[in-house]
Amino acid sequence: MTVTPHCDEARPGDGLVKAGGIVFIAGAVATLATMAPLFLDVDPFPPYAWAVCMLMGVGFAISAAGVLRSAAAQRKAARASQA
Repeated sequence: MTVTPHCDEARPGDGLVKAGGIVFIAGAVATLATMAPLFLDVDPFPPYAWAVCMLMGVGFAISAAGVLRSAAAQRKAARASQA
């Protein structure tokens, strides 16, 4: 008999996935903000504003680390239940 976690319980990696999603959204908003001057025919933002757009990739990497951590914990639990 296996015990499945309830949806209300926090599992390993959940916090990383949530944090990665927030960072990704911040990067997406920054990307929209830095691209807008190109279409609105106004002065572009300085280069450091473009660097903030890299948060999309950082957020994706953080979320991927959370997914991998969750998968590793599930594998470990499955092996422990088989032994």
